[in-house]
Amino acid sequence: MINGLGIKKGETMNWLNKLERKFGKFAITNLSIWLIGCYVIGYILNFIAPNVLGYLTLEPAFIMRGQVWRIVTWLLIPPSSFSIFTFIMLFFYYSLGTTLEKTWGTFRYNVFIFSGVLFTILGAFVLYIIGKIGGVTLVGMGSAFSTYYINMSIFLAFAASYPDMKVMLYFIIPLKIKWLAYFDAAYLLYMAFIGSWADRVVIVASILNFLVFFFSTRNYQRISPSEIKRKRTYKKKVEYSNGITKHKCAICGRTELDGEHLEFRFCSKCEGNYEYCQDHLFTHQHKKR
Repeated sequence: MINGLGIKKGETMNWLNKLERKFGKFAITNLSIWLIGCYVIGYILNFIAPNVLGYLTLEPAFIMRGQVWRIVTWLLIPPSSFSIFTFIMLFFYYSLGTTLEKTWGTFRYNVFIFSGVLFTILGAFVLYIIGKIGGVTLVGMGSAFSTYYINMSIFLAFAASYPDMKVMLYFIIPLKIKWLAYFDAAYLLYMAFIGSWADRVVIVASILNFLVFFFSTRNYQRISPSEIKRKRTYKKKVEYSNGITKHKCAICGRTELDGEHLEFRFCSKCEGNYEYCQDHLFTHQHKKR
């Protein structure tokens, strides 16, 4: 039996599914463009009043003295000075973020971004508290806290979702995106090694965001012996059918031939015979005649 969400009776939902049922309606659509909008405001402020940015950084010492706006305004700090390369970078991350939002759904993409922001804030305060215990009040570390490494976590997430996608390095060299992700991971480790404690905190926060999100949403049942046997049997049946598919997602068009780990469900709230993959089962708009 399948309920209104398209989930079989007795099937267990992970924590993201439960959160989405309660808070999915509050998710921000096109979150990537909002992030870029924050950068635009930051670049404008840097142009007309450069000193203002110093009052927007994530400084726990100043926040504890009443400057509570810094908990949020550090999101306006742009990752670098503006140039044509900055424009290309922002467009690149916008494309990645938009694709992830379409793949995961708006709510899950929101959780990924905001958990990175939360981890960064918590990391800044942990560092501040450790400094206070050691008799040192850390002031001036706020310049290290920006969304630069959160953007890099977006790239890692995209590479984990589409590891075999090819990109044109320098617009010439075709390269699978997973190899670029390995390079970025090595770069993060290097920066953590040579950087300050504030740099290490913000890097760990971005990596922690990536690890927590993916490890908590993986389906480890797929590596059990019974599941492996089922996949082999399923693969033989698919090959025997000479490419004729039985399932197709009404949103992205993927079929069982696009991955043996894909699962498909019909939605009882849609008026018609509509089937969805697990990535769009909870995020699609119900079809009405």
